Amino acid sequence: MASIASGPGVRLHVDLLGRLLARTAAGRDVRLPGRHAQALFALLVLTRRPRSRETIAADLWPDAGSGSAGSLRQALWLVRQGLAEADIPPDRLLDIDGDTVGIRIDAEVDLDVTQFEARLTDDPCAAEAAIEMYQGDLLEGLGHDCFAAERERLSDRYEDALAVVAEHRLEARDLVGARDAADRLLERDALREEAHAVLIAVHGQIGSRSQVIRQHRRLEQMLRRELGEAPLPDTEAIYRRALESTMRRSMERASELEGERQPVLVAVGR
Repeated sequence: MASIASGPGVRLHVDLLGRLLARTAAGRDVRLPGRHAQALFALLVLTRRPRSRETIAADLWPDAGSGSAGSLRQALWLVRQGLAEADIPPDRLLDIDGDTVGIRIDAEVDLDVTQFEARLTDDPCAAEAAIEMYQGDLLEGLGHDCFAAERERLSDRYEDALAVVAEHRLEARDLVGARDAADRLLERDALREEAHAVLIAVHGQIGSRSQVIRQHRRLEQMLRRELGEAPLPDTEAIYRRALESTMRRSMERASELEGERQPVLVAVGR
């Protein structure tokens, strides 16, 4: 039989991107001691619906066998204790009976993961907001395998958003911003060709011919070594335009310097 709690469900803001952080509506932190308690709480707020104790225990402790039931009881006790210490009656958030554990249907959990994905639209401005929300990969510091697939999925979406932002900033001639987004993307995945293409274009607009060539050569070598492939035709077109841009800037600069030179009058005595 489900636990019975008087009063409405509570409201929490929970961050899972990066390290877990939970706060009450009044701004008070919910402290959950231990990695297992944190993992259980994160799993509950991610799935929301009540799930069987056996399924939850198998997700969190797949190698523990019969001992996983005891681990679940201990973790659940720690979650309840952390909620109580933050002045949250546990039964106003948790929906628990003898067979299942979940989050109460009337509890409001503002989840950063949900907000992050809601901003991932075709609108580049929304993508800008999304990447600022992404404070790290899902539940950094928790190595439980049950989060691995979701962590990878969200990481892929973040990297796609970085690519959108880099190209949008380049179109807006925000060269510093475009380079920053492209560099952040390449730090996570050095094979993202669109990020290399943005950097090639940035160097072209700055007028650095050597940097254009170096970035293109780096991309060529990496693709050949890792994938046995050459850059895409679109990237090659960007490379050619970048070289042409550096040539134009060089000629314009030379013309400016020539115009700055003043004629020198030489007095010739007789």
